[in-house]
Amino acid sequence: MKLIGIQTNILALRKISNLFQMASLEVDELLAMVMDAAKDIVGVKNGSLLLVQDEKTFKLQFYQASGKNMGELKEIDLPPGVGISGHVAKTGDSIISNDVSQDPRWYQKVSEKVKIPVQCMASFPLMHEKKVIGVVQFLDKVDGSVFAQEDVEILEQFSKLMAKFFQVSHSRKLLGEEFGRLKEQYLQRYAIVGESQAIQKCIAIAEKVANSKTAVLLTGESGTGKELFAHLIHDRGQRQNKPFISVSCGALPASILERELFGHEKGAFTGADTQKIGLFEAADTGTLFLDEIGELPMDMQVKLLRVIQEESFIRLGGTKTIEVDVRLVTATNRDLEKEVREGNFRQDLFYRINVIKITLPPLREKMEDLPDLVSFFIKKHTPENQPVKKISKSLFPHLMSYSWPGNIRELENSVERAIVLSDDEELGPDAFPFETSHLPIELNIGSSLKEAGDSFRKTFITNTLKSTSGNRTKAAKILDVQRSYLSRLIKELDID
Repeated sequence: MKLIGIQTNILALRKISNLFQMASLEVDELLAMVMDAAKDIVGVKNGSLLLVQDEKTFKLQFYQASGKNMGELKEIDLPPGVGISGHVAKTGDSIISNDVSQDPRWYQKVSEKVKIPVQCMASFPLMHEKKVIGVVQFLDKVDGSVFAQEDVEILEQFSKLMAKFFQVSHSRKLLGEEFGRLKEQYLQRYAIVGESQAIQKCIAIAEKVANSKTAVLLTGESGTGKELFAHLIHDRGQRQNKPFISVSCGALPASILERELFGHEKGAFTGADTQKIGLFEAADTGTLFLDEIGELPMDMQVKLLRVIQEESFIRLGGTKTIEVDVRLVTATNRDLEKEVREGNFRQDLFYRINVIKITLPPLREKMEDLPDLVSFFIKKHTPENQPVKKISKSLFPHLMSYSWPGNIRELENSVERAIVLSDDEELGPDAFPFETSHLPIELNIGSSLKEAGDSFRKTFITNTLKSTSGNRTKAAKILDVQRSYLSRLIKELDID
């Protein structure tokens, strides 16, 4: 046998240890590699791995072996606790037997079965979380010598590495299962439900533009699913494994929004104790979704336009130019063309973000999707330990008679509320009580023209206020009236 120095052994062990970090490495590949390395370094003829099949009896089963004997070994039924490896599995202690013929623990039927004589054997336990999960054994040396102390130390390191691999493999399995659950939750959360022509047309455009870097503007009423489509565009494109960052432009004051988008350096302002990267930087190579972009203040519009044009920016309080590669998707429930005409939105920015425009239809214009949506939300919001509620025949006509000013978001909230509050196995119209102000407008013959007009205005204004969460300034812009006039109408029509 060719003697190999200690330094060579260390390098070989390091090489094997590094291979454990390879994500593509499978257990069979690892074992074959370990057996081959053992042959080269220590001069071992054969090696095999047995896994514990029963934690109570420590019954072992051959899993892997070097040479051409694996098929025959798999057919051998080892009695629990029998043999040298059986003792190792029960005690958790290594056994080095340099003359198995004189060892009372030796189970020679295995050797006789595969017709391979064995002189000496080194057997080591594979430990995982303080439990023996298997045994690795090395048989005989090529030069006919016995296992020396240095041989045992090296083989023991092999065994520890193999046990470490099984720990990593087990963790990967658990992580894979958890990833599967999270993926299922993600797909359910961002699923787009509906077979109507209107929604399928929007999906087709989104999928077509997904692989490009083209800016997309999503428009439509509140609750129509604009964020869902932003996720769809990201997930179907080449950036799907890159960051998806979302921010609402209407939820933050301009000064805070600037810090969020571009970040800041340490000491840039009072309270800036550390450096912070902005959302543009966080979304580099991925997608940045700017919701409610119609709410963006004019000074921020200028800064946003510069970043889109130059694909770079400077952190607040900094001097270094930071380049970014970001796919921009924006959304609004406003008429931006009208905002441009009225001087509330920059025309050059509008052209930059409005390369591809997808207008999502309100629920009232795609009522054929309502049954699928209701069924989806019932399954989504039913607790795991509860049966899924059935749907009565009279439910859908009832739901379709409603105008749904809050669109799909309102429908989902209504379904979730019905599941929580209803004690019946079947959901019917009683589980979906609608406020009078939100019912379809009914103008009865016999009413005066003024009464009909007041009824229409009251319902229309109420629904508009609901869509803006009670914000009168936003509602006035949508209705194209002065805020003071809207306040007077609310008082005159006795709108709560």
